[in-house]
Amino acid sequence: MTRMILDTDIATDVDDAMALALAMRSTELDLVGVTTVYGDVKLRARLAKKLLHLGGRPEVPVFAGIEKPLLHNREIWWPGHEGDGVLGDEEIPFEEGHAVDYLIDTVMKSPGQITIVPIGPLTNIAAAIIREPRVAQNVKEIVLMGGVTRLGDNGAELPHIEHNIKSDPEAAHLVFTSGAPIVMVGLDVTMKVKIRREEVRMLESSGDPLNAALAKLIERWLDVIGQDWTAMHDPLAVSLLIDRSLVQTKKMTVKIDYDHREPSGQTVAWADPAGRVDVCLDVEASRFVKMLMERLIR
Repeated sequence: MTRMILDTDIATDVDDAMALALAMRSTELDLVGVTTVYGDVKLRARLAKKLLHLGGRPEVPVFAGIEKPLLHNREIWWPGHEGDGVLGDEEIPFEEGHAVDYLIDTVMKSPGQITIVPIGPLTNIAAAIIREPRVAQNVKEIVLMGGVTRLGDNGAELPHIEHNIKSDPEAAHLVFTSGAPIVMVGLDVTMKVKIRREEVRMLESSGDPLNAALAKLIERWLDVIGQDWTAMHDPLAVSLLIDRSLVQTKKMTVKIDYDHREPSGQTVAWADPAGRVDVCLDVEASRFVKMLMERLIR
């Protein structure tokens, strides 16, 4: 069983909530904690805790983390719909203490046993490594959703900068150069895994309170983006802790190319047998979506 911490900017794009649900519903995974990052981290922590209660996992601790980018030099993207349909005025307590302290303490107490899955900007992870550089050597693995190489067969269709990296490229640079073992689950593969209103109806009809909440969040997000489908970026990262054969990877070195303009933060990657990053370049999309829905609906 893989022990994991999910570091998330849950509440904006619905894929974070789906990733949390997949972690809860997978017996191969031991979700030891959740940390939130970027923007209103307390609202994000409340939503994570609410979903954990709905999924029957209220014992999983949730810690709020860092609100602003590492250098406080970039605007926060906050659409304003966060929590609509699921979070009301109810008080939903989460754990006291700070996400960065929790990350450091958990990794250092169990060297080589904790996998961190960051699915938002990398600010909390960078701060933990700054505070305690040995985190990079003691973490089992960092499986992150972020970046884009445009080296796969869909490269021409992809943007050259990805949201999680551009939201805090300085933090991303620190994490990628820390020496930690990293799996980069970027837009190269995550834009190939999509769910549509058909899957939303399956969640709605399942009779499960967690799935009902997920369906509401998906519908609200589809309204925000004006589409009938949304990519499952973050659940794909979680799925690799269950079945790494879902993706094809290549060992690479990754550099974050950035300056102080916005947007900035391109992930430049090149093949390197001695590289510390396994970069995902292709995915069995239909097999992943089938696994995701089967686990949620059971």
